[in-house]
Amino acid sequence: MPVRVMTSPVVPGLTDHELEALLAAGAEAGADAASWIMLRLPREVSELWQEWLADHYPDRAEKVMSVMRDLHGGAIYDSRWHQRQSGQGAWAHLLRQRFDSACRSAGLAGRASLALDTGGFVPPGPHGQVRLRGAV
Repeated sequence: MPVRVMTSPVVPGLTDHELEALLAAGAEAGADAASWIMLRLPREVSELWQEWLADHYPDRAEKVMSVMRDLHGGAIYDSRWHQRQSGQGAWAHLLRQRFDSACRSAGLAGRASLALDTGGFVPPGPHGQVRLRGAV
């Protein structure tokens, strides 16, 4: 059974320095592949996150939020598919390169390299949910 390391959320200037060590530890623990998602700050989450960041990391808050805006074309968040997961621009490109390099070093397959095995999928019957094995 494939096992994937999900490195998320990656916070530029706060947690991104852990990326390589996390992927190496995942590979050592038996993972086959890895994925990552950039910090996402939709709607109300953004304000809460920025308050938390300012309280806990006042020396880094401005830099982190500046990079978040760079990742999303000047906005703190971009809800478009693929943009919201990884961003765009130089920071996103650099992080993708680091992620890919760390995966290669750790012997992990990257984000899209494992095919989804749908062989065990059984569509629900006419009455909805399929009964689980041994369920009463």
